[in-house]
Amino acid sequence: MYSKHHAAVSLVVSAAFVSVLEPVEVGGTTVPGLAVVVYGTALGVFIDLDHFLIARFKTGTWNALRFCFVNPLAAFTEQDRIFSRGDVGALTRLLSHLLLTGILVPALALTSLPLGVVTAAVLYAHIVTDVAWDIQRLRGTDLHTDDQAQSL
Repeated sequence: MYSKHHAAVSLVVSAAFVSVLEPVEVGGTTVPGLAVVVYGTALGVFIDLDHFLIARFKTGTWNALRFCFVNPLAAFTEQDRIFSRGDVGALTRLLSHLLLTGILVPALALTSLPLGVVTAAVLYAHIVTDVAWDIQRLRGTDLHTDDQAQSL
């Protein structure tokens, strides 16, 4: 899924949760609801930075990251050009998101339960929309073929 889609979903999810949860407090200081919504929106987009680490691990190069530094607008307008087929992989990407969620949510919940809940909701929505996006893209292919599933 593209960053603009994740931003929109994360904005809606974080705003919805901020409207029904108790105020977020961190270190005894109340965080304004708007700041929490901005945090949730940014989190829903920036969780995808793990794709660069996955691509580095799988390819042995930082080509995707270099591409974004050389073509900064492409990182927002031509996301299809960042990674080559097989650089990230659908299953690897989803596993990475799940691992990061499992670390971030409990750590933040210990600091502020409402912040942990917003984080969990945004990342859950991110992962669910990624899976839905992948299903749509893979429709008509054999999901049991490792080459096809790993090449996304």
